[in-house]
Amino acid sequence: MNRKDEHVSLARAFHQKPKENDFDAIRLLHSSIVTIRPEEVDLSTKVLGLKLSVPFYINAMTGGSEKTKKINHDLAIIARETDLMMATGSVSAALKDPSVADSYTVVRKANPHGLILGNMGAGRTSEDAKKIVELLQADGLQIHLNVPQELVMPEGDRDFHEWPQNIQQTIQALNVPVIVKEVGFGMTRETLQQLHSLGAQAIDVSGRGGTSFSQIENARRKKRELTYLDDWGQSTVVSLLEAQSVNDLTLLASGGIRGAYDIFKALCLGAKAVGISATILDQLMSDGIESTIAMIEDWKIQLQRLYLMTNKATTAELSQNPIILSGAPKEWCQARGIDYKQLATRK
Repeated sequence: MNRKDEHVSLARAFHQKPKENDFDAIRLLHSSIVTIRPEEVDLSTKVLGLKLSVPFYINAMTGGSEKTKKINHDLAIIARETDLMMATGSVSAALKDPSVADSYTVVRKANPHGLILGNMGAGRTSEDAKKIVELLQADGLQIHLNVPQELVMPEGDRDFHEWPQNIQQTIQALNVPVIVKEVGFGMTRETLQQLHSLGAQAIDVSGRGGTSFSQIENARRKKRELTYLDDWGQSTVVSLLEAQSVNDLTLLASGGIRGAYDIFKALCLGAKAVGISATILDQLMSDGIESTIAMIEDWKIQLQRLYLMTNKATTAELSQNPIILSGAPKEWCQARGIDYKQLATRK
């Protein structure tokens, strides 16, 4: 089986719903008085100049085969009909084998006027990045970081020393926004600061809690001996908490997003926009395009309701919402010296 097809099959096999994660450890304060009108609620947000009509998007998933071409086509239709930004999966496969390029270009063909992000690994060069942006007529580029996945992957990379240089050169070389993202292992403030020093202005912390690529790649190993790495990394919530002390960054969040309430909580923790992969893919594969569009439109309604309930008119204002932490995220803050009490009293 094609490796890209294996990834999709395994991601669906391991996808659990509902699945508890650290978003359940966040509580918001109820306000009995609401002074804004429903028509004043504005769900839009900006990511490095890219204007999103809503604060969530379809995150990088797939491409590189006939099966994934169909998935990308359907995702692009969903993105078009719901006005969502969409990222493709890693386009590296098309650079290696131009015959599969249409499994990525189908996204732009199906959604000619939408916001589309290309995607490549940090092992790729700035010249590769330019080719990807040109191929997709992309509005931006994601550079993904996936050390554990590569190390568990039987045919994965083992040497990552050129990644910082590649990231820095790509950011400098491109004339479109660049987002540096994890692939589900989360980030610490030290990593965020290091990426910022390389020129990164937008970072998707993409934490543990959703699809586990160490679990997926271990399932492809003959002995499956690396199950202890299934839960490696920091959760999305913990990663956003780590980012509280890092300034001058546009934060994005993904990993373990189950619906509108998780999107809302991530926004309250400082994310400007939230990427969703597995929940959308599972809905598409199970129930089709129309059902997935309906789910996304329902999320928009739920978000409007949540903005109103916390008396916030804009996405930017959500980071003022007081939040109470419990369980593992609170313990993490205590161990790492993160002022979680300040989050509970902000106004």
